[in-house]
Amino acid sequence: MQLWIVYALLSAGFAALVAIFGKIGIQNLDSTLATSVRAVVMAGFLVIVSFFLGKFELLSTIHSKALIFIVLSGVAGALSWLFYFFALKHGQATGVASLDRLSVVFVLIFAILFLGEKLTWLKAIGAILLTGGAILMSL
Repeated sequence: MQLWIVYALLSAGFAALVAIFGKIGIQNLDSTLATSVRAVVMAGFLVIVSFFLGKFELLSTIHSKALIFIVLSGVAGALSWLFYFFALKHGQATGVASLDRLSVVFVLIFAILFLGEKLTWLKAIGAILLTGGAILMSL
């Protein structure tokens, strides 16, 4: 198995725990405050990891264009978390998580529009199946 597949599966597993832990954590808490606390914890954790891996010396290698897109990615991620926790506050974890995973379909659409990736029949069928599965799981 290729290493990226292992990493992607680990990402999916930890993303599942985000839904479970988040749903339990926000039961009697404002979802925006919960998202802010989560962001601070994540930032602190990642700073510690980067420090121990010696990554801070690479800061000078970030060019302005890359920095702009990293900042935009951070803003998009923060908005995603805000809406994810809003949804978790009011919906079932399985429904919220399944609809959130429609991000895969959105990535396909955006990759075609902005990155010049090609739409194939297999990708189209996969997107249709993902969409159908997300709808079924959210009902």
